[in-house]
Amino acid sequence: MRRVGTSPVQAERDDPAPPALLRLQRKNHLLVAVVLLFGLALHCVVTRSLPPPLIGSQLLASAFFALMGVGVGAGWVPLKWAGTSSGLVGMATFTVFVHLTGGPQSAYFPVFMAVPLVLAMFSPDSRLPTLAGGLASLGSAMIVNVLAQVPPSRMVLQAVNLSTFVGLALLGSSMYRRMLDAQRSAHQERLEALAQLAESERLRRHAERERAEVERLVLVGQLAAGVAHEVNNPLAYVKANLSHLLREGRGVDPDELMLVLAETQQGVLRIQQIVTDLRGFSRVGSLEENERGLVEEALSEASRLASVRLRDRGEVSLALEPGLPAVRLGQRHLVQVVLNLLLNAVDAVEMAMPGGLVRIRVRAWRVEEGVCLEVEDNGPGIPPEVLPRLFEPFFTTKPPGKGTGLGLALCREYVSRVGGSLHAENPPGGGARFVILLPAAR
Repeated sequence: MRRVGTSPVQAERDDPAPPALLRLQRKNHLLVAVVLLFGLALHCVVTRSLPPPLIGSQLLASAFFALMGVGVGAGWVPLKWAGTSSGLVGMATFTVFVHLTGGPQSAYFPVFMAVPLVLAMFSPDSRLPTLAGGLASLGSAMIVNVLAQVPPSRMVLQAVNLSTFVGLALLGSSMYRRMLDAQRSAHQERLEALAQLAESERLRRHAERERAEVERLVLVGQLAAGVAHEVNNPLAYVKANLSHLLREGRGVDPDELMLVLAETQQGVLRIQQIVTDLRGFSRVGSLEENERGLVEEALSEASRLASVRLRDRGEVSLALEPGLPAVRLGQRHLVQVVLNLLLNAVDAVEMAMPGGLVRIRVRAWRVEEGVCLEVEDNGPGIPPEVLPRLFEPFFTTKPPGKGTGLGLALCREYVSRVGGSLHAENPPGGGARFVILLPAAR
């Protein structure tokens, strides 16, 4: 990038050419030096002569191109000046070579037409070397013709032919620059598209995390009403036991004292368990966690949390096969999935049978793929018209303010992400059943 207020030479010094381009130019210059030596040797062998002027001029030209190649490769010589000087020296070398080997009748005279094309190949990023070399080639050919006293009409035809080759060389270098600019532009567009894609993916993941946390807080809110009751019950007899001990003072029988303290401890532990479960469940977590989920522990925690909502209006029964393997779904997401299904079952039964007893049965057993879970309730079941849309985001059958419509959609997303499946069905005996298949952890 050229800086404001710097000269072209300073700008070129500040922005060095790419190493790959320097290596290519060094290779080209060294190749020209080798070709000149090979051409000289071949001419001497074919003509069986050793003309000193011809040999001297070719050796000097070969040495120049070899040194120029070393200088360009090391970055000592700017590419623009290397191309121009190489073109002029090459043109002078060809002129001398052609003049010393027969002038216009020389077998090497057509090399004047090839010079612009060769220079265009050496310096495709600039018109100057090709244009200068083409004009020099045209002038050198005219000099050779004048020295050989070629008729003017023939000189005009040769000038037209050489000009055509110069034009083709300029056109070729221009097309190369346009193609290179198009490739750079396409590469830049690809980079910008990848950056936009990365930003979109970041925003999508951020939205997923926010959506998951909103649904988690909704579940905590649904449990909040039952928390006070669950905490108040053990808190009430903790307070009663402490008041009894204060009233009786030192006259309490030791056995009765131990019994009262044991009951008090159980109440405190119950309150502690409720607070611990809620705090752990509402903790912010990552959707990309690669934890192992322990089914038995997750079901126990989800059942305890659901009991806060159920209180004395129902029960959750667990039927677990011993020795269940760990699953790929993380522990906290596994708890969230099961708890969501349990609370949905509670809502469904209470909406259909207000005041009725809620009975939820959770089963888990080992299958070939991993672990199969079933959550079944004694509610009215799922209407046939609702079943196909049950897992759609923002679809809910609950009254306004009672649900977000994200719970089941997130549950299926969590399970699907680890290679599992979640579907709903209406069992023959009534109620609703949700079946989860989770692959075993590696």
